[in-house]
Amino acid sequence: MYVVLTRSSNGFGALRLDDAGTAVSPVEPIDEAELPAWVGRVERERPRWVWDDTTRWYPALLAAGVRVERCVDLRLSHQLLRGSTLTAASALANAPRGPWDTATPMAEKPQTHGALFDFDDEPAADAPTDPLAEFLLQRDAAATSAQPGRIGLLLAAESAGALIACEMKFAGLPWHVDVHERLLAGLLGDRPRGAERPAKLELLLERMRTALGTADVNPDSPAELLKALRRSGLQVASTRSWELKEISHPVIEPLLEYKKLSRLQTANGWNWLDTWIADGRFRPDYVPGGTATGRWGASGGGALQLPKQIRGAVIADPGWKLVVADAAQLEPRILTALSADRAMAEAGRGDLYEGIVASGAVKTRAEAKVAMLGAMYGATAGDGGRLMPALTRAFPRAIAVVEAAARVGERGEIVTTRLGRSSPPPGEAWRELQEEASVQGASEALQRAARGQSRSWGRFTRNFIVQGTAAEWALCWMAGLRGRLWDLRGGQFANRPHLVFFLHDEVIVHTPADLADQVVEQLNAAAAEAGRLIFGEMPVRFPITTAVVDDYGQAK
Repeated sequence: MYVVLTRSSNGFGALRLDDAGTAVSPVEPIDEAELPAWVGRVERERPRWVWDDTTRWYPALLAAGVRVERCVDLRLSHQLLRGSTLTAASALANAPRGPWDTATPMAEKPQTHGALFDFDDEPAADAPTDPLAEFLLQRDAAATSAQPGRIGLLLAAESAGALIACEMKFAGLPWHVDVHERLLAGLLGDRPRGAERPAKLELLLERMRTALGTADVNPDSPAELLKALRRSGLQVASTRSWELKEISHPVIEPLLEYKKLSRLQTANGWNWLDTWIADGRFRPDYVPGGTATGRWGASGGGALQLPKQIRGAVIADPGWKLVVADAAQLEPRILTALSADRAMAEAGRGDLYEGIVASGAVKTRAEAKVAMLGAMYGATAGDGGRLMPALTRAFPRAIAVVEAAARVGERGEIVTTRLGRSSPPPGEAWRELQEEASVQGASEALQRAARGQSRSWGRFTRNFIVQGTAAEWALCWMAGLRGRLWDLRGGQFANRPHLVFFLHDEVIVHTPADLADQVVEQLNAAAAEAGRLIFGEMPVRFPITTAVVDDYGQAK
């Protein structure tokens, strides 16, 4: 059963549909104040809720103590179906652009407060107005696609991700302000006043001035820093850390340390604490499908970039544990499964990189890692380019997959992940340059520029199929884990094990301590299940590394 939730000037309504998408009763009007309780009652029937945007509906339900198992997020699903090569012939894909193409997630809009459900008083210009019509269009697009099973799984996983993102914000990542402040004091010194630099940054600045023999040094301005370095006779093209590390001079060590600590102060210093931590929790807005490949983004707070220096402030509640888990060597294993390369699957029975060494393709584990990164990101020079021929001979099917994807991109065409997310086409400027360079008599410089541009887009599509499919695997992993965690214990959401953090191939579960071992079991079981869902019975392992800790800093 599906239940479509709608909002109009007359209030809220719900329409029940059978599995074929046919209405089985008239629209049921629902008072806003009664909606959470009504949803809670209907949830016992295990429907799939259909709504325009999970971030519009679900936070208020969670706040009222209502957790839903399944949904269809029409905004996210529309984006997938609109761009997928699997649904290119559908009415939805070929319709003129409309409100669903410009809808903005609520996480990225200025928030208002007052109503239980956070809608504008009047429908916004980009707000979809007919979720039922859109839902039926989406069902038709998926059912008539080239791979209904795959695109259906992707839509379900993407919508589950939207639920998880809301739940992670609602639960929050447990954060101890006092511990964070102690960590900052140890690294930077006491909290400065106003615009002053922390004490340790001032000490590093004094060392830089002494090393350069001048007081005219501003390390916070790349342009001014570059001038100061050049005035002192250092031939540097930029102030990037990797370039500075190549220089032997007394100023380099304090300068690199200054840059590292300055980044910490800016990204996760005292101002970050004041802004983002409330009631002992960090609650960022996660943005599922925030990138072209399907990887998540975050709206504010730097949720996807928590540096190691402050992870010790992420501490489990009393009587609870953090289970930190990451999928080992995920993208190379995804490539193995995509290509059905039996030799690489055999190499990955244990540590994949050690297996590549054992195959004779490379001599060391470090070389194996560099070679695989080169294959997935298109290295043509350096160690990655040097190792590619041997890797190709050892694992021809795997390398053929990414090489084929690169050629497609170089032609300006589209590639598609395992479940059906397609890459965006290159922009108009890209096509114009290619056309200009193909005209008879075009200059050699123009042709070189076009070839470089073409290869660059080929590197994007080469990586897209691997990174995008890895994002699909991670969604299926989390979706399966979410259900498994819910079944471990009864009671309210906050009393059960629950996800509190996600970063590409790593998750953190906050769990009662007595359930930690069971959470580890479910993490591994969900990973194996995700592999079977996407790739069938391919002999490719997706091992999970787990750590049961009191604070995040202990995990690695």
